[in-house]
Amino acid sequence: MIRHIIFDMGSVLIRFDRNLFIERLGIDDAADRELLMREVFLSLEWARMDRGTLTDEEAAKIMCGRIPERLHDAVHKLVAMWDRPILEIEGMYDLVKELKEKGYGMYLLSNASFRQHDYWDRIPASVFFDDTLISCDTGFVKPQPEIYRLMLTKFHLKAEECFFVDDVPMNIEGAFTCGIAGAVFHNDVTELREKMRAAGITIS
Repeated sequence: MIRHIIFDMGSVLIRFDRNLFIERLGIDDAADRELLMREVFLSLEWARMDRGTLTDEEAAKIMCGRIPERLHDAVHKLVAMWDRPILEIEGMYDLVKELKEKGYGMYLLSNASFRQHDYWDRIPASVFFDDTLISCDTGFVKPQPEIYRLMLTKFHLKAEECFFVDDVPMNIEGAFTCGIAGAVFHNDVTELREKMRAAGITIS
């Protein structure tokens, strides 16, 4: 019986649209946009921020070393201000609220940098969560099995009583190997509700 719902954050609770973040800076040149995408969002440093081995400031400094000076300000803004403003996934707030009201335990499991602790409270649905586990604080990232096991241990959860929602299939598969059921989120809350009902979760 499912008693606890575990959510990912980016592209599940909130939009994490890299192209949009670059567009918001007014970067019109296609080559510059491609460069920022590759050297910021698709960089090793971004992955290291998620694992907690680099701070956002350290990562941005390294990224700037590979990028023309005219784009340094853009790099710092993409690293430190992509969340301004935060954009919710339509319908997700109501879903999370309903699950909480029905008595389900609500938890967050996200690959994110240390700065997540600064913007989490600005995500409207955060008020419904019982606790969070962020990769940067653990040294592990999804889909490593260690991070799922740590979550179960830290919050005294049973794998068979949990249901995990993430937009990355590999992360759901990682949870599955640890005995946690789940569903891939395809930016469609109606579809997610159907998957939850099929798993025995009480949801409208």
